[in-house]
Amino acid sequence: MIDFHLDPRSGVSTYMQLVQQVKHALRLGLLEPGDRLPTAAEVVAALAINPNTVLKAYRELEREGLVNARPGLGTFVERSLGQASPLDRARLRRQLAGWLRSAYGAGLDREDVEALFAAALRDAAREGAA
Repeated sequence: MIDFHLDPRSGVSTYMQLVQQVKHALRLGLLEPGDRLPTAAEVVAALAINPNTVLKAYRELEREGLVNARPGLGTFVERSLGQASPLDRARLRRQLAGWLRSAYGAGLDREDVEALFAAALRDAAREGAA
């Protein structure tokens, strides 16, 4: 099950944060087809947000074909995102965690790391790797 969290400083709307978190969980293999998302009432209780915000996020995910609402049963994952195998994902995550430890050990802070990662991601996209 996914545990939603909100970052009020992100500048991203609440419903879009929920959408993004589901998509990330799908890409990471944390959610798989058949898994049930928390009910709107559960999300509202955990995050103290308006139920319409949760429903808007779930409708967006349904519009994208990622989930399917089943009246009386809940909202269920229909398909995954990402192509990497779970083993490849785990290996790459370990490598990235090692890189992050090195970056923080070299004195970079979170904003430095984010800027460096964004620059490397842009470079890779220009080179056709991403």
